Amino acid sequence: MSPPSAPPAGAVTDASRRVERRTAWAVLAVGAAVAVGVAVAALPWQPVPGGAPEPVDAADWFTAEEVARAEAYSRVARAWSWSSLAVSLLVAVALGTTRWGERLVGRLWGGWAVRTLAAVAVVLLLGRVVTLPLAAGLHAHRRGAGLSTQAWPGFLRDVAVGTALDVVVTGLALVAVVGLARRLPRAWPAAAGALLGAAVLAGSFTYPLVVEPLFNRVEPLPAGPLRTEVLALAASERVDVDEVLVADASRRTTSLNAYVSGFGSSRRVVLYDTAVADLPREQLLAVVAHELAHARHDDVLVGTVIGAGGAVAAGGLLALLVPAGGRRARRGRRVAGAARPEAVPRVLALVAVTTLLLAPVQNGASRLVETRADLDARTATQDPEALAGLQVSLARRSLADPTPPAWSHFWFSSHPTVLERIALATSLGGQRDR
Repeated sequence: MSPPSAPPAGAVTDASRRVERRTAWAVLAVGAAVAVGVAVAALPWQPVPGGAPEPVDAADWFTAEEVARAEAYSRVARAWSWSSLAVSLLVAVALGTTRWGERLVGRLWGGWAVRTLAAVAVVLLLGRVVTLPLAAGLHAHRRGAGLSTQAWPGFLRDVAVGTALDVVVTGLALVAVVGLARRLPRAWPAAAGALLGAAVLAGSFTYPLVVEPLFNRVEPLPAGPLRTEVLALAASERVDVDEVLVADASRRTTSLNAYVSGFGSSRRVVLYDTAVADLPREQLLAVVAHELAHARHDDVLVGTVIGAGGAVAAGGLLALLVPAGGRRARRGRRVAGAARPEAVPRVLALVAVTTLLLAPVQNGASRLVETRADLDARTATQDPEALAGLQVSLARRSLADPTPPAWSHFWFSSHPTVLERIALATSLGGQRDR
């Protein structure tokens, strides 16, 4: 009797699967430990000593007409947004959990790398096409409410640029993952986790230089009292700032904002031109102080490291759910594994579902960080009236719902409500701004 023949080269054996699975669990554990450890150590779990104050009464700060208009606008905006999310999730899950996705990818031509990139493009473009009417409805709603100044050609241009970025970034990442699964069927979870974590780190550092200029043009704020006061505020908060810039946000929106981008000595304070034009000086400095607080605590860096740990963990989770050699489904059907382009729809579906499930955790952490930044801005400016007035101005301009549905706020809101933020500002005093 002849001895059993060796498995063909490149075949995924039972031993290989066991090693792959153990590696995947180890990668998941390491990534989760990094993300949780950094979060526990760096996030402000009790940003307000003694606890946050109770939200103020909306009637003390806004007229009945302002509240009614904000609530009416927000109800419609949430309907458009939730509908878009539901449709995009439905498309992703339908393609990822049925044979439709594999059949669609099977019709693509080229080598595995070309087919992988094409599969990402097809799935993401399909999702964008089916949700475009809903995005257009939200844009029309924003224009009708006076929140957007962007004409339809500009809106479509931003949609196209955003979609192209998604396709390129996601496509390159999945080409690398599929390639690793093909080359390293046992160790690919570790290699993929490391690659995804490094990509998150690199993306955070390059975003201000590569992506921001695609959507906004900036120019230096001319020398004068405002620039001097912004730099003095940065110095008082011990934040190195390289430049103060103004972004041409008015081409798209009427909203008021500012942000700090970059890291270390390359940090830049960026003011929306709408904020420069429309906010009183003390309120503009209050929003700058808030953003400088984020920079002083390295909130972007902390979030990036947490995200990188989560990406490493995602590499392990992906290998557990989509092993390189695939798996058996019902009725003996073989489901494509991570080493084949046909797995792309399944991977994208997992990303969509996981992102939605993790949203309350991410947004809950964000609300803590935003509360700390508000508290630091109040301390830096010593002007609670300006900070409270800023929240009123922002809410009026954006038609923010003062009392959003509790579950929606828990799941989707990255900031405290306007009534919570006013309460924090006025806990040292403050005046009503009617």
